[in-house]
Amino acid sequence: MTAAHRPPAPPTAPLGRLAATIAGRLTLPADPGYDAERSAWNLSVDQRPAAVAHPADVDDLRAILTAARDAGATVAVQPYGHGAAGALEGAILTRTAAFDRLEIDADARLARIGAGVQWGTVIDALDLTAREGTALAVPSGTSRVVGAAGYTLGGGHAWLSRTSGLGAQSLRAAWILRPDGTHERVDDASDPDTMWALRGAGGTVGIVTELEIDLLEAPALQGASMTFAAADGPAVLRALRDLAPDAPAGLNVFVNSMRMPDAPMLPEAVRGRSFVTVEALALSQDDLEALDAVRSAAAPQHEHFGPTSQAAMAAGSMEPTEPSPSRGASVALARLDDATIDALFAFHAQPAQQALVGINLRMLGGALDHPQRPAFATLEGAGWLVMGLAPQFPGTPPEPGAASLAGLDALLRPDASERMVPTFLNPDDTLERCASPEDLARLRAIRDAADRDGVLHAGRLPR
Repeated sequence: MTAAHRPPAPPTAPLGRLAATIAGRLTLPADPGYDAERSAWNLSVDQRPAAVAHPADVDDLRAILTAARDAGATVAVQPYGHGAAGALEGAILTRTAAFDRLEIDADARLARIGAGVQWGTVIDALDLTAREGTALAVPSGTSRVVGAAGYTLGGGHAWLSRTSGLGAQSLRAAWILRPDGTHERVDDASDPDTMWALRGAGGTVGIVTELEIDLLEAPALQGASMTFAAADGPAVLRALRDLAPDAPAGLNVFVNSMRMPDAPMLPEAVRGRSFVTVEALALSQDDLEALDAVRSAAAPQHEHFGPTSQAAMAAGSMEPTEPSPSRGASVALARLDDATIDALFAFHAQPAQQALVGINLRMLGGALDHPQRPAFATLEGAGWLVMGLAPQFPGTPPEPGAASLAGLDALLRPDASERMVPTFLNPDDTLERCASPEDLARLRAIRDAADRDGVLHAGRLPR
């Protein structure tokens, strides 16, 4: 956005009054610490909000909404900086870490999760529950440090999605603060339109302070990991592609084509190497038997099968635990034919694509094709979710990674499905990639009815 097109800065008086009245904390651009507090998890995203708020309670949130309305600003909720995509100029960036309630109701198979709770905290609580005799799992993301609210309200796809659907499908009810200051619990019986919008486009219709999320019975989780030579990648992916239509919903599979740089911060075992891994999480040993077809297609260099837990899967995810600069691109595929598989691995092997460290493919289908609750977000009918990752290593320019991701997108986009999940949108994408024109119109109508003044940030809604 050029200076000539930037929105006018909000008046400072309402924000100054807000800083003096809330129990929490408000940081303005001139204050020490502003640069650290405005930072996104992905450090390549440069956010420059009018203020950064750390509300202590619902009354603080009400005061933030009032101040934003008086200042002509908007309110953008971002618990820990994940999912950032824009500059947020003219917005009060609101962090919800103080909303940290967590309650596990094992009998009801329900978790009550505050808007500031990270998945790692939930997983640890369920690990304790398992040791006490009740084995439950939560449809969480792959990273322990991602907030449960942002993940769920944005759609969310991770390890248990073939078994339980998108993360948004687990949302049973929510406590929401509406722009008029009303704070109430909503569910499908009391407000079906709001619940439909919350499941994938949550931040556009209200500020969620607490979620009620389904838990799964998971007494015998099984894990699998197989590593193959990079040359076996096409055969491995074909075998998985062929078994996917009949794979049990209890089987969840990720495929990774890895091309590790020769960087000194990496372990010697992987530095400068290329390889393909197949990782699986299953509800039972029987669900893993479908992977025998992969062994028939290529011989693994290393493999491990055995009992596991969500805590173990999260600990071994290799997700970054600290903010860092990176670039990524994602495409949900309607089909994955032999020509695309060959082209994908040939593309990743090119010398010019060295900055593209990883290409991750997630098997879809299962419960994703049979959503149990109405939702804005869906991957129904899509076959694979593909993500490319180009980390920004210190001292390296960003342009090669950006070029590789653009090439990956161009290769895959002809086979793209009609829908994408919002949590995996590329930085410049809008919700047009996630919804039909009719669903976008419905979302706008729900938002307009809830927020006549436009005080909530529009997020990725097309302008």
